[in-house]
Amino acid sequence: MESVVQIILKPGKDAPVRRFHPWVFSGAIAKTLGKPKDGEVVEVLDHQKNYLATGHYHEGSITVKLFSFEPLTPDADFWLQKLENAFRVRQALQFTTTTCYRLVHGEGDGFPGLILDWYDGVVVFQAHSVGMHREREAIAQALQKLYGDALKGIYDKSHETLPDRYAQSVQNGYLWQKDTITLPHPVLENGHTFLIDWQTGQKTGFFLDQRENRQLLTKYVKGKRVLNAFCYSGGFSIYALSAEASLVHSVDVSEKAIKLVEANVEANAFGPEATHASYAEDVVKYLKTHDQQYDVVVLDPPAYAKSMDARHRAVQGYKRLNIEGLKRLAPGGILFTFSCSQVVDRELFYNTIVAAAIEAGRQVRVLHHLSQGPDHPVNFFHPEGHYLKGLVLYVE
Repeated sequence: MESVVQIILKPGKDAPVRRFHPWVFSGAIAKTLGKPKDGEVVEVLDHQKNYLATGHYHEGSITVKLFSFEPLTPDADFWLQKLENAFRVRQALQFTTTTCYRLVHGEGDGFPGLILDWYDGVVVFQAHSVGMHREREAIAQALQKLYGDALKGIYDKSHETLPDRYAQSVQNGYLWQKDTITLPHPVLENGHTFLIDWQTGQKTGFFLDQRENRQLLTKYVKGKRVLNAFCYSGGFSIYALSAEASLVHSVDVSEKAIKLVEANVEANAFGPEATHASYAEDVVKYLKTHDQQYDVVVLDPPAYAKSMDARHRAVQGYKRLNIEGLKRLAPGGILFTFSCSQVVDRELFYNTIVAAAIEAGRQVRVLHHLSQGPDHPVNFFHPEGHYLKGLVLYVE
């Protein structure tokens, strides 16, 4: 194996790596043998220079993101082996009427800094680290071997998620393409049609992590009035309409999102009895100014905090939002409420919703604790990968 830069840890700072945690923080490093550049493959050693792991270097708080605990030089065969492992997990989930799923979920699948989403023949590649982006050609080769003729294209959508300086030289586009791919691209989720545009849509084009939670919603909405707030492309709305909700309102501040909702409603060809209306409005303003009462309210906002510094402000935002959502619920109503802010943990989110219920003066029972779908697995040794929290509440 060719010589690589070595990162030497301080005495007593190797325990997390020995427990297979995939991050090495700058404060744990005693010295660096060499001058690594961002994205370079490095080895991590303990203070006695015993090998621990291999990963990608990036100057900052998280200095190394580890992808192997055995010495190696990553190549297309290495990535193929890891992809095959991730694929076996998805096969175990036994998707039948679903043609879209997350193939690789960062640290949860041993690929720190990488997301791969499958949309019925197309893989959307989204790197969050320089190191993973530099592996894109090898990973693209591995994906072609993994999927064979079923693969139509691999689209790199990393410009928005990479560190700013490096991202300046990166453009989104196809890493590999067999045929012309028309957008929007239809996929099925639990038998429902969704039109995906990874070029202009949020994230990789769809919020795959809510699949099981959308399915759960169908248990509670037949004959009910439903509000889907922060609706984006209308995932919860489509499920509610399919389960014969009497009325569904979709609200999002983005007019572009509202157009996506309406396109997806049309694509699913609901009968004339389906009652749906969409509103391009700020959600909190909508909740305060409209007097419509609902039997089921879904609050699925974007991340209110992406750093610990913003956590307090985020908590206050979640509290205000849920107070208004609770006010719009009729007695005996159901609230689906979520947070995807990683720095707001499950306990803090729960306590925030308790505070909102107290201020709103509502009696509440917890029916379900929710999380991301199983194709967004959490590595046992990396609990930080659990980002999506949700509660289903019965509100008197």
